[in-house]
Amino acid sequence: MNSIPAHSVDPRLLAALSAETASIRLRAALAAGTQPRPALLGVLIDRCAVEPDFFVRDMLTWALTRLPGELTVPRLRAELESGGAQARSQALHTLSKIGDPAVWPAITPALLRDPDDDVARSAWRAAVVLVPDAERAALATELATQFGRGDRDVRRSLSRALATLGEVITTVLHRAAGSTDPHVRGHAQATERLLRDPDAAFDPDIDAAKRVAALDGAPC
Repeated sequence: MNSIPAHSVDPRLLAALSAETASIRLRAALAAGTQPRPALLGVLIDRCAVEPDFFVRDMLTWALTRLPGELTVPRLRAELESGGAQARSQALHTLSKIGDPAVWPAITPALLRDPDDDVARSAWRAAVVLVPDAERAALATELATQFGRGDRDVRRSLSRALATLGEVITTVLHRAAGSTDPHVRGHAQATERLLRDPDAAFDPDIDAAKRVAALDGAPC
């Protein structure tokens, strides 16, 4: 894919986007979004793949959303096949912010099951934003394959994504509630509580699952 040359951009801005100090990079990303220029597209996407600071990454995403979608979306979709986990994660995050429904086919099962937790979490969030109504039940079934995955934050992210889909997840919750894996059962129960009450505590169900798992493994 041809890139847009950045020669017309102030070189001081280009330098600031990769400065050692995070506050300088943050101001540079803000400037890039305040006066959006297509010539910055490649620079911003490349920076997203390596930027270590969360707040700077979020500002880079905002700057990308200020550019024309017909330019940013194809480049971001290409990033979904990157070998770098952060590149995939940030591309998914930015695509979810742009919200172009045409991106839905690019949210593949491979991304939803990505071995990197940050990529998978970004894929879950993007999926529930972009999924067509006719695909919501199928998405719920796919997301349910990840019950029991990861630590508390990962599990909460999955539960929140599923709860966003609404009542369509009831079937997969009931199915998971009958799992022989206590972690899957506990995760499904926590998700059901979030579906019924978005303010409900998440931890007790997961803790209960851990206690059940310990009992299951104890000698008779």
